[in-house]
Amino acid sequence: MPAPRVVAVAPGSPAAVAGLEVGDEVLAVDGQAPRDVIAYRFLTDGQDPVVTLRRGHELLEVGVEKPAGVPLGVEVSSPVFDRVRTCDNHCAFCFIYQLPKGLRRSLYVKDDDYRLSFLYGNFTTLTRFTELDLERVVAERLSPLHVSIHATDPEVRARLLRNPRGATSLRWLRCLLDAGIEVHGQIVVCPGINDGPVLEATVADLLDGYPELASVACVPLGLSRHSAEPAMRPHRPEEAEAVLETVTAWQELAMAAIGRRFVFAADEYYLMAGWPFPGPETYEGYPQHENGVGMAAAFAEAFAGRAPAPPRPSGFFQAVDGAPPAGYRAVRLPSPRRRSGRAAAADAAAGRPVTILTGEFGAQVLRPLLAEAGWLAPAGPVEVRGVPNRFFGGTVGVTGLLTGADLGPVLATVPAEHRVLLPDVCLSEGRFLDGSRLEDLGRAVEVVPTDGAALRAALEARGPAVGEPAFASGGEEGLWAS
Repeated sequence: MPAPRVVAVAPGSPAAVAGLEVGDEVLAVDGQAPRDVIAYRFLTDGQDPVVTLRRGHELLEVGVEKPAGVPLGVEVSSPVFDRVRTCDNHCAFCFIYQLPKGLRRSLYVKDDDYRLSFLYGNFTTLTRFTELDLERVVAERLSPLHVSIHATDPEVRARLLRNPRGATSLRWLRCLLDAGIEVHGQIVVCPGINDGPVLEATVADLLDGYPELASVACVPLGLSRHSAEPAMRPHRPEEAEAVLETVTAWQELAMAAIGRRFVFAADEYYLMAGWPFPGPETYEGYPQHENGVGMAAAFAEAFAGRAPAPPRPSGFFQAVDGAPPAGYRAVRLPSPRRRSGRAAAADAAAGRPVTILTGEFGAQVLRPLLAEAGWLAPAGPVEVRGVPNRFFGGTVGVTGLLTGADLGPVLATVPAEHRVLLPDVCLSEGRFLDGSRLEDLGRAVEVVPTDGAALRAALEARGPAVGEPAFASGGEEGLWAS
């Protein structure tokens, strides 16, 4: 089993005092080899653990003095030490099959691992779930989990997953719920396959047979220009409207039956159908915010200063000593402080024009929001540019999938005197999905957290003068990442 490698040691931590170093391989803790960062966390949580290390060609046993419950203070290279449980489904809508060639290898890993569902909010189909997995989840209370449902009809689900085990694997969902594990479900809606009557039946079956589900999200399939599946096609506006009508009707039934809305639709459906977004109270705490459900409402509330950005609901990894960042959760710099009152007003008046680069979906929401607040050009100093995604193409319009190749040509047309704001959800550790970096854009940009409060703070700030270095700041995923 490959050993996790130490990639960071917190200064002054018990690990630093004991002499652990970046590059050390952790072979065992108190004689036990951890198979993932979850087990690692439990093993290192006790008092004075003894860590077996490989440092170069040398084996070391290092005693770490610390009280029980105090973090060791290291970050390791991977969340899973044995091997990521890869997905043996062959879903026609899977976006990994739609990636172009030549990207970094990690982007092509197709996982169906309940541990990554727990740590990072990835969705698992449970087709590779076992009795031993259930035993561990229940014993260690690995909650919440996130499950891709897609359909409750066994034949339809097996056909969608292209895996006969898809017909029976939802039995594990019942077991998880019976054990009190919090589970969030997902239905990727594919037009002509699991929409219409199939979607109606799926939501009805879930409300009747799995009412303990914390939430269920209906999200549209994403199609890049690299898709080779003729049965997969974009939603028509009337089909998006039908999904919203189904969700709205079942929300009313769920409220009457169990006292909560239960099922939600992704923001993209409202954009496709031309419907207004529901109010923030409709989302009941935004349980699937990271899945694109309620981002518009949450962003508007934060932008107006009425509510903070929603917390990340899937978050054990944030409390696990050693869990590495993943994807948009990669380490970023602190958010800029928001100034208010006369100072902010003076800065805004004296500031330069601003161009916001975002995805096409995000632009549809930002423009009316900024216009209502008096920021949008020509009345205000802010221009919003919805950047077409040429790299992936197809129906891809989310900001998080924009690449340097998409942004570069648009950035070249922005006047030199403009400040340029870019949401940080495009980047992971300074890289875009196509492997390019900020410096490859050929022009300084201000990387801003993708939440409403951070955007307003950036607009109210004066910003760097022409030629000055731009700041990069961190934050949550958010609306203009939608």
